[in-house]
Amino acid sequence: MPHTPPLPPTTAVLLCNLGTPDAPTAPALRRYLAQFLSDPRVVEIPRLLWLPILHGIILRTRPRRSAAKYATIWTPEGSPLAVWTQRQAKLLRGWLGQAGASVQVLPAMRYGQPAIAAQLQALQDAGVQRVLVLPLYPQYSSTTTASLFDDVARWVRRARRYPELRFVNSYHDHPDYIAALARSVRAHWAREGGPAERLVMSFHGIPERNVRLGDPYADECRTTARLLAQALHLSEQQYQVTFQSRFGRARWLEPYTEPTLVALAQGGTRRVDVMCPGFTGDCLETLEEINQEARAAFLQAGGQEFRYIPCLNDDAAWIGALSRIAQQQLAGWPVSAPEQQA
Repeated sequence: MPHTPPLPPTTAVLLCNLGTPDAPTAPALRRYLAQFLSDPRVVEIPRLLWLPILHGIILRTRPRRSAAKYATIWTPEGSPLAVWTQRQAKLLRGWLGQAGASVQVLPAMRYGQPAIAAQLQALQDAGVQRVLVLPLYPQYSSTTTASLFDDVARWVRRARRYPELRFVNSYHDHPDYIAALARSVRAHWAREGGPAERLVMSFHGIPERNVRLGDPYADECRTTARLLAQALHLSEQQYQVTFQSRFGRARWLEPYTEPTLVALAQGGTRRVDVMCPGFTGDCLETLEEINQEARAAFLQAGGQEFRYIPCLNDDAAWIGALSRIAQQQLAGWPVSAPEQQA
């Protein structure tokens, strides 16, 4: 009997990121921010108090300012975050295929497009029976990972039928993730002629209240930093953990990134290496907030050299790490397409 091609894969990986506006314009930012800032996991203020502020003040003023910032990093291909996420999904499928895992891999965004619900529906329509939800957030937080779970659960509640699901909560201390970060730093040092006086590891911040209520995010960020410093053979005096992207008046995780960089410059530090280990793809928070705003603040305060280390993006060591993380989580599921019977 003639050989017939295998059936399409019935197992898939949904590679999830935070999201991005569709364009660097005020209307696009208004749509994006309305969805993002309406999430009760992101802003834990009673809805009756928060929504009038959001729609009456913030969405009238912030979109234009945010659009101007996005315009400084936008590429011909679109938003850097969207570009990197799509590329990571494509490469991950290839790496998994080379490892013998015949699975579909689709990118999805918690806010914006492609939406998680739409991608899950597309996988189900294609006959997929098992889905691994893999966030591009190495450190767990209720503001990101749990919100992603909420969005998947919303789709499940509306579905008459849904595939078997698995979720990856965290891989902040995974050896291959740490190794990929260390490799990126060493490559940077090789290009720049050696390390700077201080390596600043800037993570996205969250309100301190979240940590008091049990969010493990701060501990996981510091664990990542400690393991990376160990891999790079750095002493405690050679690196520093900071937190960025504070929003609102509440107290957030400290120390804050930009004031720390200013203090370092004023204290005599002339050269710094700055990286964002919690971001797996470059985006507004890394390219504009860190490599533009924080850079300017450090130099204006007397620093001489600000050396930004790009995110992991499509680095081969990172995609390999992501592949091994996925393979570990896929264990026990059939990941080879069954042959059609003649």
